Amino acid sequence: MTGDSRDADGVPQIDLADPEVLRDPFTAYGRARERSPLARLLAPGFGSMWALTRYDSARAMLSDARFGPSPRSFIPPSVPEDCRPYMRTMAEMHGPEHARLRRLVAPAFTARRAAGFRTRIESIAESLLGDLPGHAEDGRVDLMAHFARPLPIEVICEVVGIPASDRPRWREYGAAVAAGSGRGFAEAVPGIMEGAKAALARRRAEPGDDLVSDLVRVQAEDDEDGDRLSDAEIVTLVWHLVLAGQTPVHLIANGVQALLGHPGQLAALRDDPGLMPGAVEELARWCGPQVLTIPRYAREDVEVEGMVIGAGEPVVAVIASANRDPRAYPDPDRLDVGRAAGAPGHLSFAHGPHFCLGASLARVQIEVALTALLRRFPRLALAASPGEVTRVPDPGAWRLASLPVTV
Repeated sequence: MTGDSRDADGVPQIDLADPEVLRDPFTAYGRARERSPLARLLAPGFGSMWALTRYDSARAMLSDARFGPSPRSFIPPSVPEDCRPYMRTMAEMHGPEHARLRRLVAPAFTARRAAGFRTRIESIAESLLGDLPGHAEDGRVDLMAHFARPLPIEVICEVVGIPASDRPRWREYGAAVAAGSGRGFAEAVPGIMEGAKAALARRRAEPGDDLVSDLVRVQAEDDEDGDRLSDAEIVTLVWHLVLAGQTPVHLIANGVQALLGHPGQLAALRDDPGLMPGAVEELARWCGPQVLTIPRYAREDVEVEGMVIGAGEPVVAVIASANRDPRAYPDPDRLDVGRAAGAPGHLSFAHGPHFCLGASLARVQIEVALTALLRRFPRLALAASPGEVTRVPDPGAWRLASLPVTV
């Protein structure tokens, strides 16, 4: 199989285990998109799912209350039982429950609050980059291992208020969570939960300039409905931040690889650093790490693009395809860091009620990381051919296993 076939009703079928889909999802899903706004994904061990391949229909589904997550949307990780109450993030909630928690925590996750952490994020980035040449072997250094991956967990430690003495352990937690499963993941989760509880107790006694202190202040004030955050919800939000930290990890790495593969775009960005905020959005559109959203389930029969998605059937938005839909973006397969304003917002941070809570913080991290990296290492170059740069075979995410460079 090479990308997609068709079933009896003419809808393209895509096998998520197909090596061609894993190697180049943009081409595979783009081919399906131009044949049909709907596809069926065949997921080994999961069955089939509907998939929305075009921008308008994908965006509409993400904000449609008739579709929502369910326990079937997630594969429960193997972790100690006492940790499970803290692992149900907002991505798993729907309707009033989700809206309530989102309303309570939104003030701590504004763009202004994220910008307030910029100076501290810059300091972390500069420290990691200062150490980067020391990690080189035979002139090569893995930018994923020594910059893209450690930066977000260091930022999380900073914004959560983790003491310096505990941060080496949290770096190990971050690496284990990045692996996604296994013994290291299961062992990291209790440590993260205990660290979050300790941070909460510490900031309740001694408030500081960090996100947990913000949440404690929110907790101390009933909202207009007399509602307030629980301690368990604050701990859960810290866990959510650790998970969400994987987005800047992979977008930094993907972005660097993309820029090094497009010398003209890299030169434009070096010549005009003011392009960086827009460049971050373009990189998120062009090579964002999320290929597919988590499955959402129809809560009733819903007609979409002339087909009926039956109640209880799963559907995903194909972010990798929607973000390159020529109906939404001119010349969508071209990376353009100076892309004119006015194009619709990409879907790499989702859309609607489940738009990524930490998007503003992620954007600041990626902008700071790329700005500092390009300024500090003007001779930065790939230390391997494009075919030698390996990716994790993950149908849901476009992510590098490593990124060897010379600095």
